[in-house]
Amino acid sequence: MLVTTNVIVLSKLKYRDNDLIVKCYTEELGVVSFLLRGVLKPKKSGIKAAHFQLLSQLQIVFLYKQNKSLHAIKEVKFNCIYQSLHTQVLKSAIVMFLSEVLSNTLQEEEPNDTLYSYLENTLLWLDSQSECANFHLLFLLKLTKYLGFYPDVTFVNYPYFDLNEGKFQLKTNNKYTLSGDNLVLLKQLLGTTFDALPNVKMNAKQRQSFLSMILLYFELHLGGFRPPKSLQVFNQVFN
Repeated sequence: MLVTTNVIVLSKLKYRDNDLIVKCYTEELGVVSFLLRGVLKPKKSGIKAAHFQLLSQLQIVFLYKQNKSLHAIKEVKFNCIYQSLHTQVLKSAIVMFLSEVLSNTLQEEEPNDTLYSYLENTLLWLDSQSECANFHLLFLLKLTKYLGFYPDVTFVNYPYFDLNEGKFQLKTNNKYTLSGDNLVLLKQLLGTTFDALPNVKMNAKQRQSFLSMILLYFELHLGGFRPPKSLQVFNQVFN
């Protein structure tokens, strides 16, 4: 059947000489992958590789066949054209990093309207901002709400946070118990919004440590989650 849906591009992989395999998060069907035949050939119109930059927001029409792993796109157009996400160095690094995390995290072929809306709106917000150094930290923390393991803040004033249990504790229980700077930053980020994010101050070392912590949190709660290959490059950009 023909499906018209909004999509966010998660990953792309060159296949043969002129083809691309693209994985997208679709509003209607969750994660869907596409084979774009001949898209890398120079041509004047139609579907182009430029449409499929990482985290681009598109509207597509495609032929969906259940139980098929790769689908064919019939039509594509931009839902929005980013002003800075693919041109500014820091934002491009964030896009590369977060697209890898999302591609690794979002695996299911099932729709989730609230998650799609979260991705759509936060990417548009980032595109409009000049300050973005801590965006990825709050983005990942809030993403856990849609993935089912957002921290339990019932006892947020307790002095420790158990990464394995996802809740605050009165005492240390295991090697995954959080304290110190990471605990302070976690409490700050849990209590803030994207618009108020510039008020959360941290240096490069703190930012890197907190990112390692939250990626460990993802590993503990998502089977098969792998630390992004782009992590080392990403940390260098933000140092």
